[in-house]
Amino acid sequence: MNKLALAGLALIGAFGGAEAATTIKIATVAPDGTAWMREMRAGGDAVKKRTDDRVEIKYYPGGVMGDEPAVLRKVKIGQLQGGAFTGGELSQIDKDAQIYSLPFLFKTQDEVDKVRAQLDPLLKKSFEQAGFEAVGISGGGFAYLMSVKDIKNKDDLKAAKVWVPQGDRIAEAGLKAGGVAPIPLPLADVYTSLQTGLIDTVANTPAGAIAFQWHTKLKHMVDLPLTYVVGILVIDKKVLDGLSADDQKAVNEELGAAFLRLEKINRDDNTQARAALQKQGVTIFLPNADEAKSWEAVGETARKELIGQGEITPDMSAALAKALGQARGTAQ
Repeated sequence: MNKLALAGLALIGAFGGAEAATTIKIATVAPDGTAWMREMRAGGDAVKKRTDDRVEIKYYPGGVMGDEPAVLRKVKIGQLQGGAFTGGELSQIDKDAQIYSLPFLFKTQDEVDKVRAQLDPLLKKSFEQAGFEAVGISGGGFAYLMSVKDIKNKDDLKAAKVWVPQGDRIAEAGLKAGGVAPIPLPLADVYTSLQTGLIDTVANTPAGAIAFQWHTKLKHMVDLPLTYVVGILVIDKKVLDGLSADDQKAVNEELGAAFLRLEKINRDDNTQARAALQKQGVTIFLPNADEAKSWEAVGETARKELIGQGEITPDMSAALAKALGQARGTAQ
């Protein structure tokens, strides 16, 4: 009997001492096969290997888990543990997530890089306060207005049927400041809506327009950065806190590295996609200096209104103003 008892205790020790595997389920609207999914999967594979299978990342791409409100609801009830979103999509859990999406904010990639070096750490802290950990932040590039009909000025845009992401208050405010009445729709409905004529104008990066196949319906692009797209991978902080310190480090470092790789890939992809759009007959229109200034004025008005309405917190707004002033050499 003593030998049986000892054997039983040995088995309990063998199985009870082993750490249970943790599966982190992450949803995204990014289509499978894109650079976003390739790098996120590579990061997930690295996490699994580095943790000796203790942590597995499982992805649900292509919007199969629903739009961003649906995904965040599923995270709240534990059906999912995280998601990859744009900054604007995450504004419902952290208003400052949309800081880079403010209309006509940046003029060059150099400005973006310098501002992000200061604001990314603040953004991560802001997510922590909201109960999430931003394990990866990657620039998707500048979004441009793309349309079925030619758009060369604000009057042309006012007459267009312009899509705005559902729930994206930043994009909606920017367009309304320009006198446009946007049509809010979920991302998944854009392609069909372009087919049916419900909308005829969208905003996306060149690579994004091709990834979602919107380019097959579009004929024109306005060569003026409308907004800057950032992809953010967030995971429920409670889930990460439940991992060992080493496994937490593995998740943060490997997924963070994947999003750093995406930085270069996205820039290269957008350059190639721009050329591909032109090759397929998309006309790229460069506004003159006066027209560009008028759009920048619209952006400034919209930004003031959004900040005044509390869409961006005062601390983040001040940090943005300081970082952008330093990037342009105009800081006081």
